[in-house]
Amino acid sequence: METRTLGRTGRDVGVVGLGAWQLGADWGEVDESDALAVLRSAVEGGVTFIDTADVYGDGRSERLVGKILKEHPGLTVATKMGRRVEQIPSNYTLDAFRAWNDRSRENLGVDTIDLVQLHCPPTEVYSTDAVFDALDTLVAERRIAAYGVSVETCAEALTAIARPNVASVQIILNAFRLKPLDEALPAAARAGVGIIARVPLASGLLSGKYDENTTFSADDHRTYNRHGESFDVGETFSGVDFGTGLEAVKRLTPLVPEGATMAQFALRWILDQPGVSVVIPGARNPSQVRGNIGAAALKPLTEGELKVVQTVYDELIRPQVHDRW
Repeated sequence: METRTLGRTGRDVGVVGLGAWQLGADWGEVDESDALAVLRSAVEGGVTFIDTADVYGDGRSERLVGKILKEHPGLTVATKMGRRVEQIPSNYTLDAFRAWNDRSRENLGVDTIDLVQLHCPPTEVYSTDAVFDALDTLVAERRIAAYGVSVETCAEALTAIARPNVASVQIILNAFRLKPLDEALPAAARAGVGIIARVPLASGLLSGKYDENTTFSADDHRTYNRHGESFDVGETFSGVDFGTGLEAVKRLTPLVPEGATMAQFALRWILDQPGVSVVIPGARNPSQVRGNIGAAALKPLTEGELKVVQTVYDELIRPQVHDRW
């Protein structure tokens, strides 16, 4: 698999990683044996970067990733912190960071975590010097090797990129979220900050497997968060109305190369965007893992194909999401 340097971490990672949210919670039940099968299939397929968070299953995802890390100690593992407490800026302190970090290090079974990211904190946090001083302290104490941020908006990304020691920015980027291409990705490239593309398949909409009759289980955020009832609505289907997303996929499907899938095409589109370090699709079974990895082998999209993606976005998606995030 092609590798790219993950920003200021200095680490080279495979361009297709694995997002481990679904192995913890919020995507329906995934038992431990299936979760471990997903992780092992990813590593066997060439994945070297795994992204998790302390809030995914209240630590379950981290613990599962920790089991795989013992088997494959050369992996680069990123986790996130901050969403297990009330979302107010005063909770983002050095003492809290140390406590959260202690828990994550125990879950992962490591002394030093490769990359720790603030997990979509309140917007004010990105402008608080004390927060980044505290993160620098964690690096100095060798609790973490590097730190980054996961953001909801492009404005938050730009604020974080301006910080001298932010190694990476994790941002929603997919064929239904083109706004990061305008300023955030160019700014990150100029600063040497890595870009981790999350929600790359728009919660599965860009897999091409759904239709108007598709339903999801009650414990799946695609059921209970469609209007932002539990967290930012942009995390579910990238904030796009389900029916609109289905129509957009129908218009994109003719672009999919013979022998490839819609999901692979959508992931390839992300990999073709300048400044992207790694994309982190999730998976619920080994077959999905292998399919995601296959995107790295596709040829880059042509100018014509890129133009069609832009046109579909402008005509169907832009009115719903561009000004919000």
